[in-house]
Amino acid sequence: MEMVPSEEKQLVPREIESAAEEPRVLCIVQDTTNAKTVTERLTLNLPASTSLSKLFEDVAHKAGYVNGTFDLAWSNTPDMAPLDQGSDVSLVDSGFEPGKKNFLQLIDKDGEQPQIASVNSSGLDDSSQDRFIGPLPRDGTVGCSSDYSSPSYSYSSILNKSETGYVGLVNQAMTCYLNSLLQTLFMTPEFRNALYNWEFEESEEDPVTSIPYQLQRLFVLLQTSKKRAIETTDVTRSFGWDSSEAWQQHDVQELCRVMFDALEQKWKQTEQADLINQLYQGKLKDYVRCLECGYESWRIDTYLDIPLVIRPFGASQAFGSVEEALQAFIQPETLDGPNQYFCERCKKKCDARKGLRFLHFPYLLTLQLKRFDFDYTTMHRIKLNDRMTFPEELDMSPFMDVEDETESCTDSGAENEGSCHSDQMSNDFSTDDGVDEGICLDNTSSTERVLKPKSSLTFELFSVMVHSGSAAGGHYYACIKSFSDGQWYSFNDQHVSKITQEDIRKTYGGSSGSRGYYSSAFASSTNAYMLIYRLKDPSRNAKYMEVEDFPEHIKRLVQREKESEEQEKRQREIERNTCKIKLFCMHPVKKMMMMENKLEVHKDKTLREATEIAYKLMDLEGVVPLDCCRLVKYDEFHEYLERSYEGEEDMPMGLLLGGVKSSYMFDLLLETRRPDQVFQPYKPGEVMVKVHVVDLKSETIAPPVSVRAYLNQSITEFKQLIAQATGLSAETMRVVLERCYNDLRLLYVPNKTLKAEGFFRSNKVFVESSDSSDHQVTFTDSLLWKLLDRHGNTIRLFVTLPEQSPGRLANRTSCPKASGDSEDSFEGAKGSRKSVEAILEESTERLKNLSLQQQQGCSTSDSQKSSDHSDFEHIESPAQEPDSAPQPAPLDDRTRVASGGSASGGASDPENQFPSEERSDSDMNNDRSTSSVDSDILSSSHSSDTLCNADSGPLPLANGLDSHSITSSRRSKAHEGKKETWDTAEEDSGTDSEYDENGKSKGDAQYLYFKAEPYSPEDGSGDSQKCLLVHVDKRITLAAFKQNLEPFVGVTSTQFKVFRVYANNQEFESVRLNETLSSFSDDNKITIRLGRALKKGEYRVKVYQLLINDPEPCKFLVDTVFAKGMTVRQSKEELLPLLRDQCKLDLSIDRFRLRKKTWKNPGTVFLDYHVYEEDINISSNWEVFLEVLEEPERMKSMSQLAVLTRRWRPSQMKLEPFQEVVLESSSVEELKEKLSELSGIPLENLEFAKGRGTFPCDISVLEIHQDLDWNPKVSTLNVWPLYICDDGAVVFYRDSTEEPMELSEEERSELMKKESSRLLKTGHRVSYSPRKEKALKIYLDGGPTKDPGQD
Repeated sequence: MEMVPSEEKQLVPREIESAAEEPRVLCIVQDTTNAKTVTERLTLNLPASTSLSKLFEDVAHKAGYVNGTFDLAWSNTPDMAPLDQGSDVSLVDSGFEPGKKNFLQLIDKDGEQPQIASVNSSGLDDSSQDRFIGPLPRDGTVGCSSDYSSPSYSYSSILNKSETGYVGLVNQAMTCYLNSLLQTLFMTPEFRNALYNWEFEESEEDPVTSIPYQLQRLFVLLQTSKKRAIETTDVTRSFGWDSSEAWQQHDVQELCRVMFDALEQKWKQTEQADLINQLYQGKLKDYVRCLECGYESWRIDTYLDIPLVIRPFGASQAFGSVEEALQAFIQPETLDGPNQYFCERCKKKCDARKGLRFLHFPYLLTLQLKRFDFDYTTMHRIKLNDRMTFPEELDMSPFMDVEDETESCTDSGAENEGSCHSDQMSNDFSTDDGVDEGICLDNTSSTERVLKPKSSLTFELFSVMVHSGSAAGGHYYACIKSFSDGQWYSFNDQHVSKITQEDIRKTYGGSSGSRGYYSSAFASSTNAYMLIYRLKDPSRNAKYMEVEDFPEHIKRLVQREKESEEQEKRQREIERNTCKIKLFCMHPVKKMMMMENKLEVHKDKTLREATEIAYKLMDLEGVVPLDCCRLVKYDEFHEYLERSYEGEEDMPMGLLLGGVKSSYMFDLLLETRRPDQVFQPYKPGEVMVKVHVVDLKSETIAPPVSVRAYLNQSITEFKQLIAQATGLSAETMRVVLERCYNDLRLLYVPNKTLKAEGFFRSNKVFVESSDSSDHQVTFTDSLLWKLLDRHGNTIRLFVTLPEQSPGRLANRTSCPKASGDSEDSFEGAKGSRKSVEAILEESTERLKNLSLQQQQGCSTSDSQKSSDHSDFEHIESPAQEPDSAPQPAPLDDRTRVASGGSASGGASDPENQFPSEERSDSDMNNDRSTSSVDSDILSSSHSSDTLCNADSGPLPLANGLDSHSITSSRRSKAHEGKKETWDTAEEDSGTDSEYDENGKSKGDAQYLYFKAEPYSPEDGSGDSQKCLLVHVDKRITLAAFKQNLEPFVGVTSTQFKVFRVYANNQEFESVRLNETLSSFSDDNKITIRLGRALKKGEYRVKVYQLLINDPEPCKFLVDTVFAKGMTVRQSKEELLPLLRDQCKLDLSIDRFRLRKKTWKNPGTVFLDYHVYEEDINISSNWEVFLEVLEEPERMKSMSQLAVLTRRWRPSQMKLEPFQEVVLESSSVEELKEKLSELSGIPLENLEFAKGRGTFPCDISVLEIHQDLDWNPKVSTLNVWPLYICDDGAVVFYRDSTEEPMELSEEERSELMKKESSRLLKTGHRVSYSPRKEKALKIYLDGGPTKDPGQD
């Protein structure tokens, strides 16, 4: 029994009734509401008649959720559309397939997690601890540390979102750092309450750009929303950020400063103007004290955070705790020796003590752990993962300023470089020196401050911002303690979970091993980065503002947000119940073009209502009546009408389409008819056949007629069906099926079924019914086959001709007839003419019997005759030849064209009229655009008509046959000779003979169609006489194609070049005359340019100047042509006038050389007596270096070796210019002797190293002394690790006794900047080149101003 589409199941329920057992539906449900349960699957095997509502009940029972608190959606698409929970529709009618796995996803309902069933909840926690786990960090992020995501670790509390009571924040892309800070500010009662008390005045500012208002909205949603997580896009929009900012990760401490600054600016002239200072600002004294007289100079700075060093500069161990780092922060350093301090009182330089003292700590104390550092050994930015503990309660009184504290200080703090400098502080908000704003400062003496109770400087930890990852990037999240219940929570983007003190301790960082220098490399990459403490002061410690205590303006805001959320929920509900499906329509007016749109219709709308919506969507009002339209099921890919919906006009679309899905496996077609026509019913199981009627007499193939058939029909029945649709006689009918592109199969067995013949859902057949003798001929020899074969292989090309005066090639007769062949057009011909069958038969026989001599004679005679008459102005002549045109002469032409020959012959010298380098700007630009690509590399990767091609095998034609093109035979010939010459272009007259040399049978050739007519581009960009629309058989060779174009171009094929136009108008020259056009496809564009085309054995060559001591050592000079058999000296002689005229280089032939170019590397030096293709392999679009010599050529033999050497002077930190050394052998000793002779360095002190990378092997002067492999222990150059086997290798050398220059840190830093800049300009490797970071800015005016001059 044959399978039928699923729709049949609805139409024949008796089959189900009569079945021994009702089919069952296997449902596999993935719970995506919880990170831990994502890997688990629930399996249900239900009867096919089960309703959707029963499915929801069963899933709820099996998963342990309350029914109605979750949704189910199809999992085969990322955009999940939930199923209708209340529907009584059966599973089968909802799109479930019996006997197959149906994958579903259990998802949140309205953004809220499912409620866990309360029955036996205590037992549930014990038995299903792994089943219902709170949300964990997303896979692939660095979430809550690598420890957290390991199998042995899980959060101690098992909670979902509703139990935590907190809302997460959606990560826009890389905004985890922003989410961490926003959640910390939200969980700070003093900041949140102050923000609520501020009232936004809409009359004064746009709410979209108001940062405080958008923060206020966000906080309100975080406190009142029922969603699991909310978006932060409105907040970032108020910052003036665009979508690209979401992909920039920044430092959370940097964001904190910038945001506070922006808030201060926005809160000017309001009650909150000083809020940031009151909460976060502290004061410290930066002092220097003379150790001789006791005089102290100082200034007062303010800070918003305290940066604590993890590992002191130069130290091997990190600080173990925050207390240690704080002590080091205030530890003074002694200024002595060259660093002595000039004392104002002593009037001389004295030893002094420099340091910092805390004068006042803020209410909210922020500590930044400086985990990001710069490694001067590797010159890379690194992250320090060392362990640093921090207490839950921090007593800051030991770090407060005590007057006599400095007297007892030791000098040990001098080792901690950078720990006492004020420039490390957060000085963005510092005031003038010595000015005290008096915030939270009393006027009591320092002694009285010390006597205060200790509790006044005790801070409790409430926020730990954690970074997981490396210095190159990572993930932020926050661990925050709620002041309402003292519980710690992890705020990891949209996931909020309860955590414990043990989880906080895991953020200390480090590993269980020692605190050695390399311990950081093996430590966990997840650790605390920013700590926020709050002063324990019952008089100031605030509670979170409850909803009922909100100010009136906040209550109004809450109401607005609730209404907005409800509206959003309703809209989501509508979206959830909307079917979205592709809609097509063959518009009856717009050129019968297939139009596409998207039909969005509610699942409860009927088919009749949906048809009306589609009718309006496709703009058919006033074109056809509504009752002349219907919707049918359609498969766009196969262009197949699956079924129509007769009698189902009142059925809901949700039922008709198999439920609401985000994507469907089928489409809809809005079908139209004329009022006098009747719609044909389409039944499931039918196949669609497009029938093309072929008329052998007029050689026309008619547009398709659609016929529907059944796969079990016989060929005889199928012919009767076609006869009814077309009116042809079934008795004499021949039916040809095109199974795949141009794969033709004659259906001649009467009783064979369509299925056995290979019919599918959508098929294409050609039919012909006549009483001609063509029926008796073998199908592959018949005129029908030839016509269909030509039809399948003909492509349409748009050819742009060059602008030139007509008449260049006067009075041509043979080519117009050969190329025009108007009697062979698809459209057919009118008037008396020789039958196509006779022409094709005659031409084929002629091709089979032609000998090499006949072809050569024909080619020569035709090319000579070609200069007689024809005019370029008569561009339409090929298509408008007199009807009596077909005569033996034109047939000769066609034969010659078909065989791949060309009319170049010896009619004229191609160089007489056109100089070899007459090039347009676009030519030059095109050449430059690819000039830097190594032709050796290109030759193995590009397609047949790009710059350099390698044939990987016989060219596959569209009909599945291997091409017997000349390329294949040339390749085998080239391989026989052990030299690849197949990249060269072939002279037209030489192509046929090469076939014979390889034993190719002339019977393989066939008639190849060509027809050209003028056309006007739709955009009106060209003159109609300069553009051709060409229909051509793609099996034609490029040589024959060019010959056919000769009468339209007006010059012989050797005088013009063919460029294929790709996307973005990039042009590449097609040079292989013996390759076919099989790589071209319909509507490809071709540009013809005047200029000498390559002859056989010629190669286009790009010449670059090698400037070994210039910043840019590779400079393009000219394009030229080298020929096989030419010597290097001959090519140099041809180059001289070109260099003089085009490059203003007046050179002597003995004062420049040519050498191999590989990418930008100079290679083998070509000697004057070398012959191309014998001593030097050459390929199409070849590239060579031209090097100007300061002295006569020293390279005389191939046994010599030319090495480029460069001296490194460490004492001056510089490299000297390149100098060439010519060696007679590959001996290391000879190289050293030559270098010693050149530089004067004693032989025993001379060291050398091979350069790395591409020429000029640039390297930073800071790295060259230690990074290169100096003085390799080898005796010859051609062994590892040198491998110097060819000319052009770069060798650095130095004097081993020369000591490197001593550099201070400032000099080293300055030199590093210069070197980075230099190496970046030359495009060479830079030792430290991090990705360019975008500065973090918050724009107070709504967004950045675009400066066109800026990058």
